[in-house]
Amino acid sequence: MTQPTPDRIPLAALEHGTPFADRHVGPRPAELARMLDVVGVGSLEELAQRAVPSSIHEKDLTLALPAPATEAQALAELRELAGRNRLAVQMIGLGYYGTITPPVIRRNVLESPAWYTAYTPYQPEISQGRLEALLNFQTMVADLTGMDVANASMLDEGTAAAEAMTLLRRAGRSKSAKFVVDADTLPQTLAVIETRAEPLGIEVVVADLSQGIEGLGLGGDYFGVLLSYPGASGAVRDLGSVIEEAHAQGALVAVAADLLALTLLRAPGEQGADVVVGTSQRFGVPMGFGGPHAGYMAVRKGLERQLPGRLVGVSVDADGNPAYRLALQTREQHIRREKATSNICTAQVLLAVIASMYAVYHGPDGLKMIAARAHRMATVLAAGLCENNIEVVHGEFFDTVLAKVPGRAAEIVGTAREHGVNLRLVDADHVGIACDETTTRDHLSLVWKAFGVVVSDVDVLDADTADAIPAEFRRTSEYLTHPVFHTHRSETALLRYLRSLSDKDVALDRSMIPLGSCTMKLNATAEMEPITWPGFADVHPFAPVADAEGYTGLIGDLERWLAEVTGYDAVSIQPNAGSQGEFAGLLAIRAYHRSQGQDARDVCLIPSSAHGTNAASAVMAGMRVVVVRCDDNGNIDMDHLRSTVDEHRDDLSAIMITYPSTHGVYEDTVREVCALVHDAGGQVYVDGANLNALIGLARMGKFGSDVSHLNLHKTFCIPHGGGGPGVGPIGVREHLAPFLPNHPLQPTAGPATGVGPISAAPWGSASILPISWAYVRMMGGDGLRRATLTAVAAANYVARRLDEHFPVLYTGEGGFVAHECILDLRPITKATGVTVDDVAKRLADYGMHAPTMSFPVAGTLMVEPTESEDLAELDRFCDAMISIKAEIDRVGSGEWPVDDNPLRNAPHTAACLTGEWSHPYTRAEAVYPVGTGAPKIWPPVRRIDGAKGDRNLVCSCPPLSAYGD
Repeated sequence: MTQPTPDRIPLAALEHGTPFADRHVGPRPAELARMLDVVGVGSLEELAQRAVPSSIHEKDLTLALPAPATEAQALAELRELAGRNRLAVQMIGLGYYGTITPPVIRRNVLESPAWYTAYTPYQPEISQGRLEALLNFQTMVADLTGMDVANASMLDEGTAAAEAMTLLRRAGRSKSAKFVVDADTLPQTLAVIETRAEPLGIEVVVADLSQGIEGLGLGGDYFGVLLSYPGASGAVRDLGSVIEEAHAQGALVAVAADLLALTLLRAPGEQGADVVVGTSQRFGVPMGFGGPHAGYMAVRKGLERQLPGRLVGVSVDADGNPAYRLALQTREQHIRREKATSNICTAQVLLAVIASMYAVYHGPDGLKMIAARAHRMATVLAAGLCENNIEVVHGEFFDTVLAKVPGRAAEIVGTAREHGVNLRLVDADHVGIACDETTTRDHLSLVWKAFGVVVSDVDVLDADTADAIPAEFRRTSEYLTHPVFHTHRSETALLRYLRSLSDKDVALDRSMIPLGSCTMKLNATAEMEPITWPGFADVHPFAPVADAEGYTGLIGDLERWLAEVTGYDAVSIQPNAGSQGEFAGLLAIRAYHRSQGQDARDVCLIPSSAHGTNAASAVMAGMRVVVVRCDDNGNIDMDHLRSTVDEHRDDLSAIMITYPSTHGVYEDTVREVCALVHDAGGQVYVDGANLNALIGLARMGKFGSDVSHLNLHKTFCIPHGGGGPGVGPIGVREHLAPFLPNHPLQPTAGPATGVGPISAAPWGSASILPISWAYVRMMGGDGLRRATLTAVAAANYVARRLDEHFPVLYTGEGGFVAHECILDLRPITKATGVTVDDVAKRLADYGMHAPTMSFPVAGTLMVEPTESEDLAELDRFCDAMISIKAEIDRVGSGEWPVDDNPLRNAPHTAACLTGEWSHPYTRAEAVYPVGTGAPKIWPPVRRIDGAKGDRNLVCSCPPLSAYGD
């Protein structure tokens, strides 16, 4: 045997290759050493000791997580979990249906980092691609619903319906607190509405509206109505008469409508609806155990300024060319706070893009064909049952058949399951069967078999059976008439259209996105890959729990791991956005106080620096907001907090704080804050937006917090997707665990004593949870801690490099920041006239995305570099900012006029170089500020006129004439 050589690498080290943490964390060891030298510390451990307050720093913390897996090992474990999910034929319906995602859309949108790593289009000049896709979505929804304006997506159908309820109350004239909901509403939608209504003092009246409203004896004592079209039972009923009756009594009407059905059914807008809501799930977005899916909301003219969420509009750029931007509601929570329209500050952009491209690819004729197929399958199915003396309850339906089988329903559903088909058990006497784009003749035969009937010749039955949509219900109006829905029929055409749109955007695949408070880190391919596997994508959220053992196992793992990371005792992953996590956490606090007989505790303290959704969420939870001041260093003003707590000692419900603070600082008073509130009988809510600065260093549940929401789309690698999806689970201490969200259709989703569902699906956006599961599984406890410390090191490196050019506004003890820093441009603006907007737009000429503008302090930039950017990219950003400061100095010296310089005119397009040039700077200085060596990203439009866009709302695809010749 040969002797081992001194440089022999042990087999154990060779066997698993490079650890995933080494791929996720950007800076190499030598780069990290350089960064730490600039920061002024000798190691990450020294940085932790000096930056994190000793009062919360768990110095010897070892997270009880599995040892890190390699990418191959994690994917193998995920395949095993996916394989434990039973792939039945899903005919349950209830808002979730089988659909076929065209492969060109799956590969080039859902699986493309150009789309899934993009951020919310707050910098519209470098977001024109996704804004156009969202405008297509709005046009699609507005056309199909027959309404005037649609927004750029909602979180899901249940929350969209709840938002419709509050919109009707705001917009209407009625003083009533009653909201009438048709009994044939999806049960999960009704449950979410009831969760939302109770804290706001709204009384939900559930009634059978098939015979109208008059028989309810309400008179005019209701402010709004929700109808379903079709209903949960599958029934299709006339809307017009009920809408007319409600309007006559001074109420407004919302309709929950199936978008696919609207290709065949008369549009709700044509029947007088004020608001239409629903989901676009069946437009190519897999069921995914309940989400994420893009909900929608459309309104009649006059209500557009009441719309919650995002709205894409058309304006013009500096050259007068049409350009897209977010309009009206852009982050309104940060402006209006407790007076905001809603607490929603995200959408479901990635899913809305998929749905819009599904409509672009199929066009109106293709969508109608898909709808006709689903309807025809249901019609033939019903005819086969009727032919064999099985009663079908409704004669008019779209895709769902309700069969009456006295005493036999459970037996039939069980038999169907044995045949590989999941049906809906409505009650002991009724079975619901839903057809969709994926339904086949073989599926119909299996259903008939479960009912104990035989259909000998399907073609003869088909020929002898009329459709189940009567002529008076059929749609005759046109929809999707814009050329975009008629141009991209071939895969080649759609492929090029998608590429042309993504080329107009700056996402993480092209540049660092240093947005403070947003944690735009790597979304690793190994984390993303499993979400499209059928074992995760094709599971119905209301299938028997035994069909989803892989999902429940994965969710159980993730809940335990998140509890360990945060120090809490229990976690619910149901909230499908950070805003919904805030709401769920506050409802848990409210329910806890009530369980203690302390109903009077309704005051929520919120620091003036807090994220705007905090205040909006508190109001939604039925609380009164009292603002706590911050001192000159950006920290909570402890004297003001003490006096405020004393003032509200008898009615204090909670305090909401963000830690590290919204200013990016580890405040050393956090334990004292928690103690003050607890001593007064209140609870402590810590917003988890900045958790990326804590993992492995400190745990909220151990330093005094009672509840937190966690942004899985920030710290745990679920990509932002251009503005969604997000996941906002909550962690709670033991005394709040009984008040986690539950769900009426899957009791195992939460405790029976919980506060009711927050989202339409029991486990929220379940299909993207494998991303966070994979991240934690591959990083392990040490890797997560390393990521946190590297993120803190990167923020301090940027702060040190830029402080002499753009002063860092707030630091903690010792001059350190946490994972982000705020650059103060206010003195620069005062001295030179160059604004924070000018700097942000100029960064686009450098090929970079801007940091967060004017939040939490107006006139500043908040920078969060994250741990996954290497030193070269950090330096590229710092060098760009330093170069911009030199340009600002040229303005300040008078060399360039304040109103005509590269910053004020930024960004510069290729087209603007071809005309006359009268500027005092050169074309090269405009578009190649760092020379011609680096690859150039060309912004597609120049600076956009936001005010014009808000004054002249155009929120759907303009006619081609709007674009000139």
